[in-house]
Amino acid sequence: MASKEEILINVTPRETRVAVVENGVLQELHIERTLSRGLVGSIYKGKVVRVLPGMQAAFVDIGLDKNGFLHAADIARNDPAFSGAAMRDIPPIQELVHEGKHIYVQVLKDPIGSKGARLTTELSMPSRNLVYLPNGNEIGISQKIECADERERLRDVVQRQIEQHDLTGGFIIRTLAESVTEADIANDMLFQQRLWLHVSSKLKGAQPATLIHEDVPLSLRTMRDLVHDHVEKIRIDSRESYEKARDFARDFMPELVDKLEYYPGEQPLFGLYSIEQEIENAMQRKVKLKSGGDLIIDQTEAMTTIDVNTGSYVGRHSQEETLFKTNLEAATEIAHQLRLRNLGGIIIVDFIDMQSQNHKKQVLAALDAVFAKDRVKINITDISPLGLVEITRKRTRESLEQILCEACPTCEGRGTVKTIQTVCYEILREILREDRQYKAQAYTIVAAPRVVELLLDEEASSLADLQEFIDRPISLQADPLLSQQDYDIALA
Repeated sequence: MASKEEILINVTPRETRVAVVENGVLQELHIERTLSRGLVGSIYKGKVVRVLPGMQAAFVDIGLDKNGFLHAADIARNDPAFSGAAMRDIPPIQELVHEGKHIYVQVLKDPIGSKGARLTTELSMPSRNLVYLPNGNEIGISQKIECADERERLRDVVQRQIEQHDLTGGFIIRTLAESVTEADIANDMLFQQRLWLHVSSKLKGAQPATLIHEDVPLSLRTMRDLVHDHVEKIRIDSRESYEKARDFARDFMPELVDKLEYYPGEQPLFGLYSIEQEIENAMQRKVKLKSGGDLIIDQTEAMTTIDVNTGSYVGRHSQEETLFKTNLEAATEIAHQLRLRNLGGIIIVDFIDMQSQNHKKQVLAALDAVFAKDRVKINITDISPLGLVEITRKRTRESLEQILCEACPTCEGRGTVKTIQTVCYEILREILREDRQYKAQAYTIVAAPRVVELLLDEEASSLADLQEFIDRPISLQADPLLSQQDYDIALA
């Protein structure tokens, strides 16, 4: 059965959210906030502030809080320093840039965590069917277009348009261009040329560390990048955004006009599909499987780990069959969760150990099949002897958790806090240390109510012994605003 996809666009003055729904289930969520718009595709005039020969990279000031990161491999091949170098050879970074150099760069990846934006000097202007490379001179084509005749047709169409309109630059033919008409491709190419002329005119007089061009807003990028033949409806709950999307579609994607729909309903658009609840579930560490098993997902800066457990599922036949079925169900849910949470980088999956080699092959085949729908580049390794599978998923923007959440101020992102007993013993040691150093007249312990309660109850004898040992009065004061592991000791 063919999948039925809808795209829901929820617009408020400060935030735009796009939900990709497949057969009634949320598959992807994209969020853009007015105060922190995504930077991918934005073009800046930057200034090189530091060159790192050991990393073959440089840091570039583009006017953001964190300097951007430019690797030597991301410097355009038309740079004079590449002259005479083989395609696989990259000159030393110090031959490509130097501190203080002004360069034009484009954002490849948004700043993520403590890392600045990933930059390139190979500028590009995407449209629905093509990517225009102003400084390029070749015609590339997506590997996902497999038909040799179609690849040749598309290449001929682009070459013919270049010659007819005397166009400059290079073009990459996107997957969505398969089977489109020559007129559609010609319209894209002419639009990209007009846009580049506008951008290049702004480049000449720009000051360093300034924004030259930014990509269209999320609602329009969605139509350009996310819509394909299986999408039946694009629902937008803002009249203004709907009209802009309709005008955009008429100019560049007329086939989408009939799919656009303004949603004026009293019930929130996301409420129709229980999207809010699914977003809340995507913030949870544990994901329950229908069989009774579960996934435990832990995201760190270096990698994401996913642990597969049988949970309450005991199966009906052999233990091996139980483990196999749980792993098969987990494979489907893992692909769903990676797309929904937009988890990238290195993902380590700890499947339940299986003895059958045939079962292991089937689980890997299931992973390959469910990841086929993912637009992001993915690599999957074989199952290791310990039952581990390493997945790498290209990361271009922050994960859902990084966008919607922040580290807990109490545990500082560790996920655990000190026990009440640990805090009590820490306080007693601290009073002893301060008494040896300051010899105060008296001490007042200011702590969370639960800590004070324990000191007055189970640890009352310990507190009394300490008071007798230092021969100083110790009083207690509960502060409900303090977290469990925070306290203060006042001297008198």
